[in-house]
Amino acid sequence: MKRRDVLKSALYAAPLFTAGRLYAAPASGPRLLVVFLRGAYDAANIVIPTGSDFYYAARPNLAIARDAALPLDSDWGLHPALKDTILPLWRQKQIAFIPFAGTDDTSRSHFETQDTIELGQPVAGHRDYQSGFMSRTAQVLSGTRPISFTTQLPLTFRGGAAIPNIALNFTAKPGVGERNAALIQAMYQGQDLAPAVAQGFQVQSEVYQAISGEMMAANRNAVTAKGFELSAQRIGLLMQDKFNLGFVDVGGWDTHVNQGGADGYLAGRIGELGRGLAALQVALGDKWNDTVVIVVSEFGRTFRENGDRGTDHGHGSVYWVLGGAVKGGRIAGPQVKVEQATLFQDRDWPVLTDYRALIGGVLQKGYGLSQAQMLQIFPQAAPADLALV
Repeated sequence: MKRRDVLKSALYAAPLFTAGRLYAAPASGPRLLVVFLRGAYDAANIVIPTGSDFYYAARPNLAIARDAALPLDSDWGLHPALKDTILPLWRQKQIAFIPFAGTDDTSRSHFETQDTIELGQPVAGHRDYQSGFMSRTAQVLSGTRPISFTTQLPLTFRGGAAIPNIALNFTAKPGVGERNAALIQAMYQGQDLAPAVAQGFQVQSEVYQAISGEMMAANRNAVTAKGFELSAQRIGLLMQDKFNLGFVDVGGWDTHVNQGGADGYLAGRIGELGRGLAALQVALGDKWNDTVVIVVSEFGRTFRENGDRGTDHGHGSVYWVLGGAVKGGRIAGPQVKVEQATLFQDRDWPVLTDYRALIGGVLQKGYGLSQAQMLQIFPQAAPADLALV
């Protein structure tokens, strides 16, 4: 094997280098997983303002009928595709929905607003693209074992110590086999990078072994091997004891055309998300009781449907906070009546709960962080205590 080819192979393992973090003592607090719905999901058709006549007037083709929505309270309902997965969590008070949530970024650009959320920095200030908010969280929380369940390391985990990342929608063996891994480690012997290289391959091996064991033990009750559903089951297995701070993104939410209502494209996507989160709960077992999952998206969508029976880029959204450690069963955060007069720029939901305040409040309460520590994670943003944990 040529040295050039060996080094090329090493690049595939490089994202897994953890610089001695994997076996640190666990942080004092819950497991935390952030799920990013890339593409801006249409929150108003998932957590539905059934008490609003304006909602039904604004969406003559897309609205979820009142008798089809799953009642949450007198003003809100849930998409019927979540009946068997998310509704039980609501009844068990293990999920809260936060409407009118989002950022103060009004660009309505997927890329810019995704960057805004992942960086966690003030919109008006200078952007440091080498400092994501989850990386800063890992630095503040001593002893965390962070991981990104993505093909490439996302912006939110840039900066600070190296963070492992690995995509879980695979069925093949590790990209670098044992023999080549040994050769690569031998090449780095005696160099500063040697411990990181060795530990990177160790993480790769442990992840593969954990997932292989799960695949061999699968039975008739196993989750469908499809997209996020399968990945979420694997995430649960790995976050039982190996990792306690995670990030995963789920794409496919940009619904400009033929979005559908109670059935159709969006219903299929949200159904898959619900089944994935349910699979995560099952895979975590009793560790679910000490877990918090935060579901975010870069922005909401236009409140009125467009001429192509879809929705366009908007502003305010609905975030989810769920887990056995969550005080749920309620619609949380500041709210306004859903009517034309309360729309942002006469087109979108307003943002009444800033995403940094929301996530910051969960972090501060869940881990007992000081105000100074919170400002390290989210500069110029005060945490909001929504009593979620």
